[in-house]
Amino acid sequence: MTSDTSSPQDRTLAGALASGAVVLDGGMSNQLESAGHDLSDELWSARLLAERPGAVTEAHLAYFEAGANVAITSSYQATFEGFAQRGIGREEAARLLTLSVELARDAARQARDKGVTHPLWVAASVGPYGAMLADGSEYRGRYGLTVDELERFHRPRLEVLAAAAPDALALETVPDAEEAEALLRAVRGLGVPAWLSYSVAGDRTRAGQPLEEAFALAADVDEVIAVGVNCCAPEDVEGAVAIAARVTGKPVVVYPNSGEAWDAEARAWNGRSTFAPEQVLGWRESGARLIGGCCRVGPEAIASIARTLATA
Repeated sequence: MTSDTSSPQDRTLAGALASGAVVLDGGMSNQLESAGHDLSDELWSARLLAERPGAVTEAHLAYFEAGANVAITSSYQATFEGFAQRGIGREEAARLLTLSVELARDAARQARDKGVTHPLWVAASVGPYGAMLADGSEYRGRYGLTVDELERFHRPRLEVLAAAAPDALALETVPDAEEAEALLRAVRGLGVPAWLSYSVAGDRTRAGQPLEEAFALAADVDEVIAVGVNCCAPEDVEGAVAIAARVTGKPVVVYPNSGEAWDAEARAWNGRSTFAPEQVLGWRESGARLIGGCCRVGPEAIASIARTLATA
């Protein structure tokens, strides 16, 4: 869904990225928590797909109104296996995955009704295998599974999300190049463009692979319209952007955390925010085109990013 005033090229997300910077939303979980919803659950925000879908729509709407062009769905931790652990069968799980895209579309319609005119797109979130485990391994990778096994895990969920017709698939917070290889195999032939975004520490993936090698996996994959990083410290972004742009020649996607540190055992954030909206100008200069925030980055920060990119 795009605004009526966009050019024909800009009516696709890939076309818009070729024309300039596009603003992503911020963290879904922090927006839901700020609205009073308890996410202390292994399904995290995906639980609200079943219990409070209206809350998910409201969270997306807050970001669209703040200036985001792209809403990332609440399907990050939504998997057939994770739902099964809660007694939810495959048919209902597929319905909830589809619903995640529909809720974001509904938020876009509501944004239009409220006078929002900038282009709006929906990206279906596909989190890593470790997100389903809910034990912090999504920040380590190396699950002891083969690439083939990881592909078999991801493919059914990707097929359901692709059938819901999002504008893109967000293969995000990927900690390991081997899992990225599995995801890149799984998106082939689905007919929906995708971006691949690693969680990193310095110039390496969370599993320790050099970013040059990790990004290179996506360089020749036609389905991939952007490559980059998310759920990382703001300080790790600029170097990663330069590597991704140089290695792949594709637009770069970046959406870091606030800079606070996540304690997986305590399930709490520590430290202070180091995220400054003016940093996005340097990221754009280095090749970033799809720019937003991840954990602990809310609508106010997204509004600042949108203003900064629009006026600079």
